[in-house]
Amino acid sequence: MATAKKQETSDYDKFVRWFWMLFLGGILAVVLIFFLASKGKLGELPDHRQLENPNTNLASEIISSDGKTLAKFYFKDNRTRVSFEELPKHLIDALVATEDVRFYEHSGIDARGTLRAFLTLGRGGGASTISQQLAKQLFTKQVSGNKLGRVFQKIKEWVIAVRLERQYTKEEIITQYFNIYDFGNFGDGIRSASRIYFGKEPKDLDVKESAMLVGMFKNSSLYNPRPSRNPIGTRNRRNTVLSQMVKYDVLSEKVKDSISKRELDLKYTPESHRDGTATYFRAYLKEYMKDWIDKNPKPDGTKFNLYNGGLKIYTTIDSRMQAYAENAVSTHLKALQKEFFVQNTPKRNPTAPFLDLDKQEIKDLMNRSIKQSERWRKMKYDLKKPEKEIYASFEKPTPMSIFTWDRGEVDTIMKPMDSMRYYKHFLRAGMMSMNPQSGHVKAWVGGFNYRHFQYDMVKQGKRQVGSTFKPFVYATAIDQLHMSPCEKLPRSQITIEAGKMGNTLAWTPKNSDGKYGGELTLKDALANSVNTITARLMDKVGPAQVSDLAKKLGVTSNIPPVPSIALGTPDISVYEMVGAYSTFANKGVYIEPIMVTVIADKNDTVLEQFLPKTKDVLSEETAYVTVKLMEGVTNSGSGRRLRTKGAEKWNSVYKEVITGYPYEFTNDIAGKTGTTQNQSDGWFMGMVPNLVTGVWVGGEDRATHFKSITYGQGATMALPIWGMYMKDCYADKDLEISDAKFDEPKDLSIEVDCDKYEETSKEEVETDSSIDGLEL
Repeated sequence: MATAKKQETSDYDKFVRWFWMLFLGGILAVVLIFFLASKGKLGELPDHRQLENPNTNLASEIISSDGKTLAKFYFKDNRTRVSFEELPKHLIDALVATEDVRFYEHSGIDARGTLRAFLTLGRGGGASTISQQLAKQLFTKQVSGNKLGRVFQKIKEWVIAVRLERQYTKEEIITQYFNIYDFGNFGDGIRSASRIYFGKEPKDLDVKESAMLVGMFKNSSLYNPRPSRNPIGTRNRRNTVLSQMVKYDVLSEKVKDSISKRELDLKYTPESHRDGTATYFRAYLKEYMKDWIDKNPKPDGTKFNLYNGGLKIYTTIDSRMQAYAENAVSTHLKALQKEFFVQNTPKRNPTAPFLDLDKQEIKDLMNRSIKQSERWRKMKYDLKKPEKEIYASFEKPTPMSIFTWDRGEVDTIMKPMDSMRYYKHFLRAGMMSMNPQSGHVKAWVGGFNYRHFQYDMVKQGKRQVGSTFKPFVYATAIDQLHMSPCEKLPRSQITIEAGKMGNTLAWTPKNSDGKYGGELTLKDALANSVNTITARLMDKVGPAQVSDLAKKLGVTSNIPPVPSIALGTPDISVYEMVGAYSTFANKGVYIEPIMVTVIADKNDTVLEQFLPKTKDVLSEETAYVTVKLMEGVTNSGSGRRLRTKGAEKWNSVYKEVITGYPYEFTNDIAGKTGTTQNQSDGWFMGMVPNLVTGVWVGGEDRATHFKSITYGQGATMALPIWGMYMKDCYADKDLEISDAKFDEPKDLSIEVDCDKYEETSKEEVETDSSIDGLEL
């Protein structure tokens, strides 16, 4: 018995010894593991410099003149940092209540949470703190699929979490966590996520929206709120977050019950390179920045990275004016396109969308388009396919998504050749708006849908400008001959003989209305686009002088010094035309259009500032007189639809095609319409003292156009876009768009008031007659 008792005591002592040996050994092992981990023996750890400046990719941000983010350049990470002050309190409360309720009490590791997770084997909830999650996001490149490997990663994350707590304040850790997390759908960081899912900045998020985003921290792939993914699961997860907020007294039960019943109310706005606002401007800016980066290396000789370097590009684009411009373009083109389709049904036009072409010409045109297509480029140069196979691929039905005005993108099966011809039905547009005093471009619309129509019609595309070129002829005559807008010239036809001014053939222009009798003032002639009087002015000043003036006005396109340029035969871009017209509004001083004001790095250090280039081209008097000439266009000429008179007549004639009509402008507006041969191009250039805007509308090919001048003229195709845009700009009083008169120069020597001019002319005639009588 005694022996048995002694044996039991001995076994108990052994158990106690082993227990303490194992317990203390376990503690020592854990301490040793953490010690080794802290020394980097379990894998490299970030040093203090990496902790201070974690290597996170930041998208380059495009910032508007009114402080809004237009878009971002990024490759994989669409991330832009925000400060703690930009995070609403309820967003922070939601995160802490859901992810780490003792965040403000621990120093990186939550001992109670860790013990609970250990004892329940994780069934009672995870133990990772916000600091540990941040460590994982920042420094765990890829989560190990091996359990032992993941344990070692966890240990390293614990060590890093403690170091982060020493390095940063609690506010800084929370801010970094919000900035680093990937919320899916290119929503890298809270700012991108807020903009993509709700179309707003983080500071403007409400409780409901904040709870949804915090709920996504659990698993953004699983809790994806898009309708096609998991909106119900995301809503349930959001409600869990709201319950946690109530549990920890940062939200009332009443508010939670009210919010929990509501839907997610997404305003999903993807931030892709092909969608969003100012897409055509961004395409131009991308090439501009690539060129700038090549010419401006960092001090160490390396190059800035546009896609992950966090550059900040401050632009002249005004987000409000850009929105008004895009709306005007899309609204009018949709109405115009509807009429174009009506006029180009197979029955009404068997060769639709083309006019004036025979079958062979259409075949040649389509073959040229094939060789300019992306499909041809890839198959020919990337895949090295033979041409016969490439041509055959254009006749093979293929699944694709096509653009429609009424239904958006439509999935269908179509031959690539048929899709090319389908897209050639669509009228295109280009529009640019600029402050003539600063040179700042305020709006840039190169088309209506960048995803499907990527050719920019502001700067990249050039088309015949028609009668919008005429002010250059008139300005040359005013500058050289001191002519008044009130001077009269015969409307009869004029022939400029072959060889007289560089023309190889005799040139006898016709008037579009077929009228040639009597005389007209220069003001009436320009207002009504009378070709013969423009030709007479060209005969007086010569094409070389006109061409030279256009070049001084910033037109870099080829303008041959021949008489026919008077009627706008050169191909010129909207960008060039707006820059040139701005010289008239800016008292004769040309300012090169400017789109970027400042480029800064991710730390807001200014890398370069930009100022516009200027040069004197015309006298203030010549510029003013030219402006007064163009005011006649909107008061009594081809641009008079901008006024109120005749509204009922035009509405009945053009039905819904002239969108936004009547415009009812009463202020001074200088402008010029332009229509090219066969109505292939419609233009309108419009100016008020502090804003010059140019609009072009036409088909991809010159053979795509309206059959009649009724719909094909610039006053129908382009002017309504200007009218709608300016109505919106004037309605937005914060923009301060001028409705004042253009400044008249002091000591104006050219009479611009035609009533006074007539009186003066009569007095001069009477004086001459009496003098002649005395002499007799």
